[in-house]
Amino acid sequence: MSSTAPPIRAQFDPCVIIPSLADLRAAVHEHDWASVEAYFDFLDHEDDRAVAAEIFRHLGLAERFLERIVAERPSSALARTLLAIRYIGVGWGIRGAYRAKHVSRKRFEEFHEWLRRAERLLIDVCAEHPTYALAWATRLTTARGLELGQGEARRRYERLAEHHPHHISGQMQLLQHLCPKWGGSWGEAEAFARACLDSAPPGSHAGRLVAQFHLERWLGDTNYGHSDYLRPTAVRDDILAAAARSVGHPDYRPGFHWVGDHNDFAGALCLGGHHREAAPFFRTLGDKATELPWKYTGDKGIQFLKHRKTALAKG
Repeated sequence: MSSTAPPIRAQFDPCVIIPSLADLRAAVHEHDWASVEAYFDFLDHEDDRAVAAEIFRHLGLAERFLERIVAERPSSALARTLLAIRYIGVGWGIRGAYRAKHVSRKRFEEFHEWLRRAERLLIDVCAEHPTYALAWATRLTTARGLELGQGEARRRYERLAEHHPHHISGQMQLLQHLCPKWGGSWGEAEAFARACLDSAPPGSHAGRLVAQFHLERWLGDTNYGHSDYLRPTAVRDDILAAAARSVGHPDYRPGFHWVGDHNDFAGALCLGGHHREAAPFFRTLGDKATELPWKYTGDKGIQFLKHRKTALAKG
């Protein structure tokens, strides 16, 4: 037998990173709606429900199961919202991650049709359940994909924030919408990220919005890897200050977002060459990774491991 150690790999599967999500995924594969419903009932925080719901976006053919459940339980807000999330996943898979100028008219038409299917479900859910966070947060995604404009996106966010003022998934969706690539501006995006952090309680997830803003600004200046935007010490210190008020605060509640939080901070620092400062985030993460921001500069697994190795050697 070879004594060679197995290769180190980055772990991207959310159902491995958050083991209980594997039970949720298994319930979908087994068409066990009672277990799906019980899983969401068990979660006691809207931020965690948003992460759990996100796996439906990528579950192939889950729409068939969910369509049957919606037909059987037409009043279920959860079933309709999860089906809408799956429709969005199908649509975005057709569109791809390319900038609009690289997407064909046919793909856009198919993409928009899937999003309109999702939107019709979500409109009814929000009308019947005006405080239902998962549906309002999901409507921020459809607003962006259907290009409904900044005013409509902000209106939807305000409806969400009225009852769930620090909903990080909704905040991340609106931040995307406020970036220039979706019709916004850097000033609007930065102001929103900072306002979310300033108004949030200490130890919130909102610090990652500052890291995400800087990553988006870097992307806007670069052809994936040739910008110095993240290098200045002022940007580094801003990211570290946001982390100190978020993941570094004693009141931080990790929840299901903790892996994304730490990856955003580690990535924003590493892509600016600040590997020593990124080391603590990698020590917390171990092998747990998220696609973004690592895939911005190449193979996501290789990039995560390369930057982690450099950071741990320096810090």
